[in-house]
Amino acid sequence: MTMGVIGRKVGMTQIFGPEGGRFGVTVIAVEPNTVVKVKSADGADGYDALVLGVGAVKDKHINKPDRGFFVRQGVEPKRHLREVRVAAADAKMFEVGNELGVGLFAAGQFVDVVGTTKGRGFTGVIKRHNFHRPKSSHGTHEVFRHGGSLGTNTTPGRVWKGKKMAGHYGNERVTIQNLIVAGVDAENQYLLIKGSVPGPNGRLVFIQRARKLTP
Repeated sequence: MTMGVIGRKVGMTQIFGPEGGRFGVTVIAVEPNTVVKVKSADGADGYDALVLGVGAVKDKHINKPDRGFFVRQGVEPKRHLREVRVAAADAKMFEVGNELGVGLFAAGQFVDVVGTTKGRGFTGVIKRHNFHRPKSSHGTHEVFRHGGSLGTNTTPGRVWKGKKMAGHYGNERVTIQNLIVAGVDAENQYLLIKGSVPGPNGRLVFIQRARKLTP
């Protein structure tokens, strides 16, 4: 069951483990995730999934198609939606209006975190692709951070597609796998995940049970 919840990255702090060791954790605030729709393989959708929604939104900020969707489901409009594929048996366990939260996870559990990395703008090949700098003396001039030769020889005599060059860096979807839940604060609805997760503070992330590892 690849179940997960939508959360918001708060920031990082540090805690002490049971043996006295100190390590950094990322704090993620998880407000109640409302089940907006339950999709079934036997229905019109053709597959089993849950549509989760978080965040209140004013009616003036919803277009007519989305407003009609929420009216048909009989739930309050949500600002952010996310679809989660689940097994058929798991989909039958939920109904529209149910809420998911930090209770879905336990300390010591492995999770995968999906987020959008920080945008770095237009960067060169050294920062974007970890290129090495050329020598800084003995004839080198004006190319201290360049990428060097781009093309091939006379055959085929062009620059190959996918060549590592300068360009837009960051602001891309990334999944960090097999992170450990260091703690669960059920009272304040916080998840403490050991290590860092992608994205700046305040950005939405999706936390799901690890696909490759089990507690």
